[in-house]
Amino acid sequence: MSEHKHGTMNIDAQEKTFGGFVRYTKYAVIVIVGIILFMAVFAV
Repeated sequence: MSEHKHGTMNIDAQEKTFGGFVRYTKYAVIVIVGIILFMAVFAV
């Protein structure tokens, strides 16, 4: 078995996926808060 050297793994794909997740989560929270504010203002 080869020896692992700390910090040598290529994590570009994981960083790209995490960035997409954070971006999607941010927009989802903004939409949810907007819906809640709309419901509060118009008492739907």
